[in-house]
Amino acid sequence: MYDIIIIGGGPAGLTAAVYAARAEKSVLVLEKETAGGQITQSPSVENIPGFTQIAGTEFADRLVEQAMAQGAEIEFGEVISLTDHGSYKTVETDLGDSFEAKAVIIATGAKHRHLGLEREEEFIGNGISFCAVCDGAFYKGQKVVMVGGGNSALVEAVMLSDLAAELVILQDLPFLTGEKKVQDILLAKDNVKVITGVHVVKLLGEDTLTGAVIEKNGGITEEITFDGMFVAVGTEPQNEAFSGLIELDERGYAITEAGMKTKTPGIFMAGDCRVKKIRQVATAAADGAEAALSAIDYLEGSL
Repeated sequence: MYDIIIIGGGPAGLTAAVYAARAEKSVLVLEKETAGGQITQSPSVENIPGFTQIAGTEFADRLVEQAMAQGAEIEFGEVISLTDHGSYKTVETDLGDSFEAKAVIIATGAKHRHLGLEREEEFIGNGISFCAVCDGAFYKGQKVVMVGGGNSALVEAVMLSDLAAELVILQDLPFLTGEKKVQDILLAKDNVKVITGVHVVKLLGEDTLTGAVIEKNGGITEEITFDGMFVAVGTEPQNEAFSGLIELDERGYAITEAGMKTKTPGIFMAGDCRVKKIRQVATAAADGAEAALSAIDYLEGSL
């Protein structure tokens, strides 16, 4: 039995692992995809304390190395159930593994939000992507569309603009909401076009996505063609497997008490999966540290 199991290996989970392992607690991190979380999809990050600029993958690798150097273990598998037995918890994964711990920290983050259009799932991987780092090179010299105008969308768009012959940014609001510095970089490029006040209402193509119908405010529709579409319209939490043990808001984000506590003793939350105003690497790390310290207090009977 472990002292603490951490569900999720992003900045929040790995920071929690560092703090817990340094306190000489036995720690297991369970990650379903890539250790490091969504930060691994960012080619360049400039707002992490201590780094003028660092690639997301490099930052993630350093976090993993740091946690393991302190003694934390990392296993892969998606957690499908969490059971509370009072003095201990049982965690089961989709690979059939079962683990026990005295305390659990949930740091599952959030996943990419979809557009909710007909045939969208069919076109994912066949013209629709959520990761410019992963798939941008496939569209070198071609025409691509970025749906979204926030920070994540614009950071992805900068990378795409260096690869694509033409990049069209589609934003449903009348203006872009990403950082002005990133907007300025994009708007200075000759191969970038921004269309605001439009919604994608239909996807076009047979086996592969070849275009879309967009609707402008006022109901006017237009058909556009392209080679690939990247979607960055926000994220949604991954808390479904724990809904019986934690309190959720109307969007599915976890409601936490002081110290990252949940309504179930011994279960804590950290990172983008909980209700919070700011979702950045720095705040995820802060959540992880606080959750770990609270879990340690719980184990030692002082919480």
